[in-house]
Amino acid sequence: MNPFRFDVTLPTGAVEVSAVWSEGTGRGTVLIAHGAGTGMDHPFLTGYAAALGELGFSTLRFNFPYVELGRRMPGPAAHAIATWNAAVACARDRGPQAPLWATGKSYGGRMASMAVAEGLAVDGLVYLGYPLHAPGKPEKPRAEHLPAISVPQLFIEGTNDPFIQPLTQFEEVVESCQDARVVWIDGGGHTFEVKGRKRPASDIGASLAPLVADFAGSGG
Repeated sequence: MNPFRFDVTLPTGAVEVSAVWSEGTGRGTVLIAHGAGTGMDHPFLTGYAAALGELGFSTLRFNFPYVELGRRMPGPAAHAIATWNAAVACARDRGPQAPLWATGKSYGGRMASMAVAEGLAVDGLVYLGYPLHAPGKPEKPRAEHLPAISVPQLFIEGTNDPFIQPLTQFEEVVESCQDARVVWIDGGGHTFEVKGRKRPASDIGASLAPLVADFAGSGG
């Protein structure tokens, strides 16, 4: 693993964010963004990245600027979108010809989708628990941009995730997309925890890597 920092140009000026690069064996590059309440070193993400590495992928984990500033809540969406653009540019520098997939836990994945809807070029998107709406507030979905995305999208979702209830609403959103599919984790919550089955977060994250590898291997 190679820890480093890269520059992000925000409307308020340039900042640096922390990142970790791990070189794979030629299967492509997977970018990994964290959820709203964590950072790139959360065990779920380190386990996920390590498992992807074992499957031959290069990985790039990174923080959003608000984490670097020690804040607990995300800043403006424009800041996250700028970070995604910078992360993709960084990955392209390290592997110019490699296929590239943008993946993220909850908030990180949603911000990736917004960046791609605005023109960021990647080969596919993977959502590790897409936060369609705040729990208990299905009347405020965060999906208006998804139909504009032309690259393949994979939603990995727990059937008990409160962020996508009712499931019928979520399924309608997926059907509105140009090229999207869902892999369901039976009984899984928002972090893919399953009631009555205790597992380390790193193991849970690692268990999702083969699903992403299958998606990437099929071309999305």
